[in-house]
Amino acid sequence: MENEALIRLVVFAGLFSLFAALEAFAPRRDRTQTRKARWTTNWAIIIIDSVTLRALAIFLPLLAVGAAYDAASKGWGVFNATDWPVWLEVTLAILILDFAIWAQHLVSHKVPVLWRLHQVHHADVDIDVTTAIRFHPIEIALSMILKIGLVYLLGPAGVAVILFEIILNGTAMFNHANIKLPLKLDAFVRVFLVTPDMHRVHHSVHRHEHDSNYGFSLSIWDRMFRTYIAQPAEGHDDMKIGLRWQDDRPAKLGWSLKMPFRQW
Repeated sequence: MENEALIRLVVFAGLFSLFAALEAFAPRRDRTQTRKARWTTNWAIIIIDSVTLRALAIFLPLLAVGAAYDAASKGWGVFNATDWPVWLEVTLAILILDFAIWAQHLVSHKVPVLWRLHQVHHADVDIDVTTAIRFHPIEIALSMILKIGLVYLLGPAGVAVILFEIILNGTAMFNHANIKLPLKLDAFVRVFLVTPDMHRVHHSVHRHEHDSNYGFSLSIWDRMFRTYIAQPAEGHDDMKIGLRWQDDRPAKLGWSLKMPFRQW
């Protein structure tokens, strides 16, 4: 746990650099805005998100990973009451947490007040690796509270939560990246993981398309619950990304942070 933050930072930086480089050499779509305008805002949002989680830690001293170790010390949670092999507990914990994030994502589209927060993510007019980190700080805080509660309920090993967070961050950057995978490779990978082409459908301006493909990591949940759409109706080159009323204002930091509180 001592090196958890450093490990996650190193993996994040490495994967972000990799996907950003692939976007530059093999982009899937042409950009409608410059990197400078969008990336400045999106990176500013992730910095604010990080500060928000630090502030949340003042009131909830144990965030997700800390909660796992605390639950273990107190014997709380389902897994702490079992004697299953570590590999099985870790596997089940990752699967359950991934499903919980999928369900949370679906609910954020269905509940109006949560959609107000989540649409900050969808308002990006382009979709690339930085879109994966573009979430309103209130949504990030609510997501962390959900994970803390679930961790106490499940009682997973700390390593399971660390692995889950690394996998979630890595796959989110991968499936938001503006990279062009060979069609055969995309078809194979999406049997297990959400690919960029699969997730791009979710960022369509059309409601029936952005109410699909909720997965960040595993593709199985959308297939199981029939929320899977293979391809956008207008094709990946011609589809419009964002929201129906889309303009360039979401590229501005202040406007994006105030977006959930605006009257439409």
